[in-house]
Amino acid sequence: MLDLLSAAASAPLHWEDLGLRPGIPIGPFTLRFYSLAYLCGILLGYWHLSKMVKAPGAPMAQKHADDLFFYCTLGIIFGGRLGYAAFYTGGDTGTPSLFTHFTPGQTISWDLLRLWDGGMSFHGGLIGTTIAIAFVSWRGHLSFIRVCDYISVNVGFGMLFGRLANFVNGELWGRVTDASVPWAMVFPHAGPLPRHPSQLYEALLEGALVIAIMLPLFWKTRARYRTGLLVGTFVCTISAARFIVEFFREPDAQLAEFALRTGLSMGQWLTIPLFLAGLGLVGWALSRPELAGGRRSGASMAPSPGT
Repeated sequence: MLDLLSAAASAPLHWEDLGLRPGIPIGPFTLRFYSLAYLCGILLGYWHLSKMVKAPGAPMAQKHADDLFFYCTLGIIFGGRLGYAAFYTGGDTGTPSLFTHFTPGQTISWDLLRLWDGGMSFHGGLIGTTIAIAFVSWRGHLSFIRVCDYISVNVGFGMLFGRLANFVNGELWGRVTDASVPWAMVFPHAGPLPRHPSQLYEALLEGALVIAIMLPLFWKTRARYRTGLLVGTFVCTISAARFIVEFFREPDAQLAEFALRTGLSMGQWLTIPLFLAGLGLVGWALSRPELAGGRRSGASMAPSPGT
């Protein structure tokens, strides 16, 4: 009896036993949780940014937050998809297959637009969001780095919901592990061996941890008055979290050989320069004098509504 209980306790969990589904069926249409995760993360970030711009020291007004909501959403979607195509679909050939794969009889490839098939890159979304911030800052005569400070506080919401949606979808599972990990899990389409639920690790480190650091840093300290400190702290935190999680995450199949040959995954290589850039921003921010409390840097140069 003890042997049976011991064997049952050491048996891995099965994702299918959790009763999770990738979406909510609505007639012939399925509302995907991944889409809901993006929507909830963006809306929550927009709501929180709207509260931030009402606090002293804001570098922008509500109308700029509205513009950022729209353009950053586009940046996340298009940047994330293009980044996935560029960084993760070429394997060792160096040629991104989503840009070059053509279905017989078609003159163009529609695979790049098939968002419902999965495939979004954090680094691509970061690039797309940065371009969106740069555009809104240029058009509104705002300080680019100060706007980045405020946006960075809200990114954790989207990361948290997005990684939880990955787990609900049973995708982006972790590396194979043994029974010594009590939460090891067998995922569908990943073979019979137990694996790390790395989606939950990412939700914890890239989402919850980022939120737990960035929100108190903004609301409980004067970090908002040091240009670049918030975004620098964010970049360091999420880069370190991503680097750590990649040790447990299964590399994309087309890049498994690349990871074996270089010793690090593609995500880790892309994260190293981000971490160094974040450290540079933090050092630069701490070396500069603090902004005057309550001064609306940048926004004061922008035309007020109705002018």
